[in-house]
Formats: sequence, C-alpha cells, structure tokens
Amino acid sequence: MIKESVPSVPVEEAEFSVLDVETTGLSARNNHIIEIGIVKVKNLKITNKFHSLVNPGCKIPYFITQFTGITDEDIIDAPFFSELTDKIENVIGDSVISAHNLSFDNSFLKYEFFRTGREPLSNHKICTLKLARRLYPSLKSKSLSSVTQYLRLKNSNAHRALADAEVAARALIKMIKKLKKDEGIETLDELSAYQNRVTAKGRSKIKKSLNNDVSSLPNAPGIYYFLNKKNEIIYVGKAKLLGERIKTYFSPTASKKAKKIVRQASKLKTEITNSELTALLTEAETIKLINPKHNTQLKKYGNKYFIRVNKTHCYPKLEISNHFDFDGNDYFGLFISRKRADKVMEMIDKTFAIRECTDKEFSKKKKCFLADIERCTAPCIKTKDLDYSDELGKVYEFLNGKNQTALDRLLNKMKDYSSKQKYEKAAEVKELVDLILAQTHKSSLLSEPVNSANVLFEISESFSKDYLLLISGKPFIKTYIHSKDGLFEEAIDDYFSGTHNLQIVPTDEDLEKMKISLNWLIKNRNKVRIFYLKNYRSREELYSAISRFSKFNESPDVSFYDINHLVNGDVLVEKYSAK
Repeated sequence: MIKESVPSVPVEEAEFSVLDVETTGLSARNNHIIEIGIVKVKNLKITNKFHSLVNPGCKIPYFITQFTGITDEDIIDAPFFSELTDKIENVIGDSVISAHNLSFDNSFLKYEFFRTGREPLSNHKICTLKLARRLYPSLKSKSLSSVTQYLRLKNSNAHRALADAEVAARALIKMIKKLKKDEGIETLDELSAYQNRVTAKGRSKIKKSLNNDVSSLPNAPGIYYFLNKKNEIIYVGKAKLLGERIKTYFSPTASKKAKKIVRQASKLKTEITNSELTALLTEAETIKLINPKHNTQLKKYGNKYFIRVNKTHCYPKLEISNHFDFDGNDYFGLFISRKRADKVMEMIDKTFAIRECTDKEFSKKKKCFLADIERCTAPCIKTKDLDYSDELGKVYEFLNGKNQTALDRLLNKMKDYSSKQKYEKAAEVKELVDLILAQTHKSSLLSEPVNSANVLFEISESFSKDYLLLISGKPFIKTYIHSKDGLFEEAIDDYFSGTHNLQIVPTDEDLEKMKISLNWLIKNRNKVRIFYLKNYRSREELYSAISRFSKFNESPDVSFYDINHLVNGDVLVEKYSAK
C-alpha cells in the first residue's frame, strides 16, 4: 500500500479510489455506514465502480431516510460491513484514497475496520475539499454541490454514495488537469504538497516545530483561557477539540487577533468538559461574567424567538414572539434567529388551515380570502368548528417534529395541481416540500411545548457524559462550573415532590442557555438520549433507567501551560484535577 511517504508517481499513472459513504449520523464513533460507493480513476479517466448498501445493525434515523432516501427495508438484506471488508480492501488496493471532505468519510471507514478487528487502511490520501479551498478561493461555499455546480458537473442522485463518489471523481480529474496546466504539477508528491501547502501570508515568528509540542495538549472538548502577567483573563474560547483549536493560535497562518492575544498572554489554562455543549455554555456565561478585553462576541444576550400559540382565544392563532412567560399560552422553539422562526411559520401557514387574522378581524365574523382558498377552516363564521381543533392538533405534531402529515398533505396537493396542469402551483408546493425536508432535523427536538417540557438530556460525546435538565424553560446542568453543587438534583427532587415554582420566569441567562442547548442538541441529536420526567415516579426510578446504559460523570480536568514554554517548544508545567 502507498504509505505516508508520497511517491513521485506521475499523476496520470497514479490510481485513485474516490469514495463516498452515507451514514446513520455524523459521529463515526457512535454511528455506522449504510451505503458505500467507490469510483476508480486512472490516466485521469474513470475505470471502475463499486457500490453496496450496508446493514448497520440498527434502525436508520427518520431524518437520514428523508435526506438520503435509504430506508430500513432497503438495508434489511444488505451485507454487514464485516462481510465487505475484504472486497473493499481489494477494490482500493494500493490506490490513493480520495473524497470530498475526506476526513469525514475516512473516519467512518477507519471505525468500521476497527470494529471488524482490522487495521484501518494506510493508503496515501487526497482530499478534493482541500484542493477546492486552494483552487477556488473566491467560491463562497466549497461543498461538493457548490464545487460541482461551479465545474458544470451534474449529479443525478445527490446524497447517494455512488453518485456522490462519481461526481467527486470527475471533480478530482478536472482539478488535476487545471493544476497540471496552471501550477505545473506533474507528480503525486507535488499534488500532495499543494494540498497541504501553508500560505506565506501573515507568517508568525513562532517556530514551525511548535505544532508538534502543541499536539500534546488535550484533544477533547473544553474551554481555554489566555491570561496575562497579572493573572487576568484576556480571552476565553471554546473548542470541540482543544488541542486542534489551540494549535491555530501558534500556526504560521494565525490571524492578527490570535497573534495579538498570544503576544499579550503569559499563561494558557485549559479546562476539559464532557461535551462541546457544556464548552459552549461555559464560554457564553464566562464571557459575560468576566468581560475579557479580546472577546467581542457573546458579551450581550442574543435575540430569542418562539412560536407562541395564543391559547387565551377559543380559536388559537400562531405568532412569533421574542418574549417567554407562563401566561397560559404554549411556546415552541427556541429559534436562533427571526429568519428561522419565519421559515417555520411559513411552512405552517402554507400547510395547515389555521387562521392568520387578528382578533379584531376575527370578531367581524366575515369569511376571508384564506378561507376561499382553503388556507383556513373559517371558524369566524361557524358556531362550533371541530375541524379547527383537529387542524391545530396537527400543527402541534408538526412543531413536535412529526412531519409526515404535512408531507403527505403537500404531496397530494402537488399531484392534484400536476394532474390539472397547474405546474406553477405544483412547483410552489414542491419548494415547500423541499423546505420541510431540509428543516426536518433542524426545527424540533422536544415532543411538547417548551413551557411544559420537563426533560433530562443525556449527552454522549467524549469519555464521560453530560446531563442537562430542562424544567419548564429553566435549564440545570450537572457538574457545571457556574452552578452551585446540588442544584441539578434539587431541581429533580422539586419536580417529583411537586414543589417546583412555576411562577418564576426563566432569566435572560436561562433563556440563553436554553437557546444554545436546544440548537446544539438538534444538530447533534444522534449523541443524545431523552428522558421525559413525566414517565417516571421518582428520581430513583429515573436514575435507574439512565444507569442501565451509563453512569454520571466525574469532574473535568483543568490544565495550565506557560505561553513562553509553549512558544519555545516546552510543554505542560502544571496540571491538577478540579475539586
């Protein structure tokens, strides 16, 4: 196999295996491959293809099915990855492994090989995403779809492994031809050097060898603090991988701001957290408390938006609100922007027959245009409208993440328009279907309104777990640096004893935590288990259910580093466990 020492093989003679995988989620550690496609390239031409569905040994999440079209029925008779390892290894052989965003596809390939007791492939690798970043700097997005569109390559079946692998292979061929012509790149080692080349712009005085020393920093989620000679914190940051993030501050291509921070700092402190989420929460709250001189963002509470169901009216309407209260209404969200809330409202208005008029207009008891086009059940002209209650129930299902009713309704409407040759109308509905599918895994996590949600989230991302409790809009985090010990357990005990005070409206800090938490949890739902407190009779019963598969976490590690030692190539000087 071709190892890390790259041979001087002419790029035309080099053989590439361009691959793509579809998976059950985003984490290679916790998820599995459900489809793999490999396209062989030699002499800058496609020479062979390999494709297989893969049985992951678990159910495919609904949003993955919506995204890829791959269902549980499709993979039920498919081979397990262990049955494919020999074939995959033979197909790839000694070729150069390539993919668009190779680190993602290769991480899944590596973990699947590990699980079957095999060593991962050590072939040389070329990433078309890295090449695209250098070749097309003016291209706003370097995603596969953006790059292939720019190169005028068609992908007939996006988000399926073989189709994506083939279009990535065609993109690789075009990139290599351009590099041969414009950069004079003739060999595989030159191509590899171009992929990994660091630009000279903004070069730092810090030694290049420093990257090796910084690599000894913990590669785990957490918080890092830069402190000056007076032991004052001048910058707070968070990282999914502390080691990787901190490397960037000492890189030759570090930003002007990063270089300025390093120059003014004399000490670096790191604190490991159990997940990226608690790193995000700690960063946001610490910045507001300390106000470090070099932090410019997160110093103020951001905007917050909910979709409020006005239950004080006999026929409730929906509206967007940036206010949360225990006022008898139901609140859904929390949305990170008005634009995101507007999108969800647009989906609801165009899919469900809920009134959009003001209470004043409703009181006139006159049928409106929306009723004429069947966008409202017209409760304003009826003595009793049972259809409206049914329609509102479907809206609640939609806001709780159940999209099938909405999709079925829209697909039927689209077919009806098409059969009547109203193609423009059908196209409008198709856009709405695409919008719902795109938002499927972004809009909802809870199966009830925020104001009445009493739920515990278990987050599995690192070696330990994080636990986030949400009680009627107020968050509590187990083992959190900015919380008093015992508040997490106390909140659970208050819930089960019925002594929780529902009149205390969550503070701005609570709502900020809720916004950060819910949006992170939605994006990383494959790492989350959800426990609704209403399903348990006591804290003991709840903890028993959790502990069947996991255990509560310990305190994170804190480390201190001397900046001068880091700059000069030394490493850790002091480390202790947080008490």
